[in-house]
Amino acid sequence: MLRTRVTELLGIKYPLFQGGMAWIATGQLAGAVSKAGGLGIIGVGGADSRWLKKEIETVRGITDKPFGVNLILTSPYIEENVKTVIQEKVPVVTTGAGNPGKYISSLKDQGIKVIPVVASVALAKRLVRLGADAVIAEGMESGGHIGEMTTMCLVPMVVDAVDVPVIAAGGIADGRGFAAALALGAEGVQMGTRFVCAEECPAHPRYKEKVLKAKDRDTVACGLSTGHPVRAIYNQFIRYYLAREKEGLSPQELDELASGKYPAAALEGDTDNGTVLAGQIAGLVHKIQPAEEIVLEVMEQAESVLRKMGGYLCSD
Repeated sequence: MLRTRVTELLGIKYPLFQGGMAWIATGQLAGAVSKAGGLGIIGVGGADSRWLKKEIETVRGITDKPFGVNLILTSPYIEENVKTVIQEKVPVVTTGAGNPGKYISSLKDQGIKVIPVVASVALAKRLVRLGADAVIAEGMESGGHIGEMTTMCLVPMVVDAVDVPVIAAGGIADGRGFAAALALGAEGVQMGTRFVCAEECPAHPRYKEKVLKAKDRDTVACGLSTGHPVRAIYNQFIRYYLAREKEGLSPQELDELASGKYPAAALEGDTDNGTVLAGQIAGLVHKIQPAEEIVLEVMEQAESVLRKMGGYLCSD
């Protein structure tokens, strides 16, 4: 059984987080992951507090184990959603798309553990100074919004720079990746793309099928000129988007072009004209299965790999 500072900090069985994917990381998925012993996370995205309260109720109807809420700092509802997680006494808050510094003290004052997603050492150090309980170091292999550094490089640099637990994210979908993250100094792992194909995830069947059929080079980073690139599976829309970006469309025009394309794919199943966000690790996702099965498979394989690694050592 793996025990790290992350399991102790959060009171969870396994140091395995399910990514807070907007639109599709619902209470049903988060509840299933938490019930299995990991940390399920509701992805609020741009939803309002009424939606968030409903999803929190769903989680609590499934399990009494710890869970989290991922807050997107650019959301127009960020203020009301921060109030909601405080009122609902959510155990853990993760954050993305910015610096959550202005909210950390008010969340921590209510006993909420705050774990921001970071894509650089500088941001990790700044947020730890402001009181972050841990950080999620996410490499550019991940799906959705990405930074510039790979997980392999970013994680050990962040580990060396801060004294709080580091959770590795980006390019991890099985126990081998989990074990590798531990070798880099991480004390937990966050996975998103693997959980897209959980039975409890409400992503459209065609979206899941796109992930299942993805090969090693089927994802691409786009929107580099906008300052907030994303990784998605290459399709008809991405081809068109990249062509317009190459022609020199402004960041605002590109944002307008991509507006609504992710839910069109994730919820409506338009995987040709929508944006199928997924990480590079999609090529390792081969089946749809219950979230509990995913959690147990990953942890069992990670423990097996770690035991095997011990066999490489000798006394000579």
